Amino acid sequence: MELVGERWSMLIVRELMLGGRRFSDLRASLPGISAKVLTERLTGLEEAGVLTRRKLPPPAATQVYELTEWGYLAEPAIQELGRWAARSREHNPQLPLSPVSLMLSMRTMLVAEAAEGVEAKVGFDIGGETFLAHLHDQQLPVRRGELDGADAVIRASAPLPILRVIYGKQTLEAIEAEGGLKVEGDREAARRFCSVFSLPDKVD
Repeated sequence: MELVGERWSMLIVRELMLGGRRFSDLRASLPGISAKVLTERLTGLEEAGVLTRRKLPPPAATQVYELTEWGYLAEPAIQELGRWAARSREHNPQLPLSPVSLMLSMRTMLVAEAAEGVEAKVGFDIGGETFLAHLHDQQLPVRRGELDGADAVIRASAPLPILRVIYGKQTLEAIEAEGGLKVEGDREAARRFCSVFSLPDKVD
């Protein structure tokens, strides 16, 4: 807790869990954080060995922040905190969250029994951020980047419409009719994929 207990620190680690991000990307994903505080938290996490900085080669020639091998090992802790938060009766699954948060949420809330025998590669384009989730053997690795090889692609301007499908159990077609998202490719594969997630029961 001394390493990641300060406000924003664990959220920064979360946002880096699917790959390196630029300073501007991190600020955009964490509404409310100031440039000064973000700089301080990044410096502290780097000094602690949780993340590192790397300069991309030309033509990008920009600096990105990436988790170290040790930093990536924080994902189980983030998942357990997510499960804990979701069991509160005050938890609101419709609050805004970042695209990375959505991907990690799905990795956390995957129901192994429901996913048994389900195989699907589903791409997500959320406000221009792209991810490929490969559901197989009751596991859900997710990578950031190209959507090549996806059975289906779900496009939305924000995570909320997708949350309404995977946790609210509304149909893809209903949300699509409202203009909240768009499905391309194998619609049945997308439907099967979205059916294997569930929030845990609430506790007092």
